[in-house]
Amino acid sequence: QVQLVESGGGLVQAGGSLRLSCAASRSIFSFNDMGWYRQAPGKQRELVVRIAIGGRVDYADSVKGRFTISRDIDKKMVYLQMNSLKPEDTAVYYCNAHSLAYNYWGQGTQVTVSS
Repeated sequence: QVQLVESGGGLVQAGGSLRLSCAASRSIFSFNDMGWYRQAPGKQRELVVRIAIGGRVDYADSVKGRFTISRDIDKKMVYLQMNSLKPEDTAVYYCNAHSLAYNYWGQGTQVTVSS
């Protein structure tokens, strides 16, 4: 059973920054890709960014230039640095790990950006 544990959410003013962390219970190279999704109230869950095993990164247009994904292989960690936050970034952020057989999700961490 794979576990993904997020941390780092919170309340921040518009223009501020937050860093989310995702700790995986097994090697991040055991997944085809890992990433971050978010879900705002009343909206569908959407991709924020993902990083493939080979290092290719795909960002949602809405976060390009503001968010950065990174990973620490030895620590089995994936991070999301979020800068220049906007109220529309308010959502529950979920860590995701995708393998051929399954999609794994963390429990989510709330990010609230006040105007």
